[in-house]
Amino acid sequence: MNIIPPSVAAIIPARWQSNRFPGKPLTLIAGKPMIQHVVERAWQVPLLSRVAVATDDQRIADAVAAFGGEAVLTRSNHVSGTDRLAEAAELLGIAEQDVVVNIQGDQPLFPAEVIEQVARPLLEDPALPMSTLIYKIIRSEEITDPNHVKTVFDRNGNALYFSRSPIPFQRSPEEAIKPTYYKHLGFYAYRKGFLLTFVALPEGEWELFEKLEQLRALEYGYQIKVVLTEHDSIEVDTPQDVLRVEAMLHSSKELDK
Repeated sequence: MNIIPPSVAAIIPARWQSNRFPGKPLTLIAGKPMIQHVVERAWQVPLLSRVAVATDDQRIADAVAAFGGEAVLTRSNHVSGTDRLAEAAELLGIAEQDVVVNIQGDQPLFPAEVIEQVARPLLEDPALPMSTLIYKIIRSEEITDPNHVKTVFDRNGNALYFSRSPIPFQRSPEEAIKPTYYKHLGFYAYRKGFLLTFVALPEGEWELFEKLEQLRALEYGYQIKVVLTEHDSIEVDTPQDVLRVEAMLHSSKELDK
């Protein structure tokens, strides 16, 4: 009997409401809505069989349709992007064994390679429920910044914990040897069946305090494979970040000439 390998679909959660930046997915970057930059980068990934935007706002859905993308309308009362992701995966008819990659809608410069990096562990191990990306911290200010989530993992590359605090804590800072810190990047890959299991779990205690959804999986005993990538991720959290991204896009175009 021929076994059909799982396909890989990317879903990009995008909502209009944001405390710091309302309407962020449609903010223009170099003349295009930010969500268009994200979708077009996803289209460059050969591994992906499908790319869709999951949104609760008709304006975002219309903008995606205008540039030829696929959008699915989800409920407006989701607590998290993962809940929106799970509903979208159901609406899109993605099979239980297939892999769903969550691409953040505010990362318009992500390298195409990171999608294959985060999905590959699930394609190689059918028993693995989810995976995510980490990056070795280079900028020291990120170690103490709670907006940059740190992680520790075992020798097999399985996450042990994620925290907004610096982990590991160095008790004797005068020692010559310093810890290596790794930050979590917001790219996830889920087995579709596990994605539905995950969103049905009650909120975990660690998750409640840290405000980090991935801790729910660890608290309930599910494995998260972490994949070390050489690519950092630039997020657009404020209008000021748009200028930084535009400058980087302009610089890359100049280098291509």
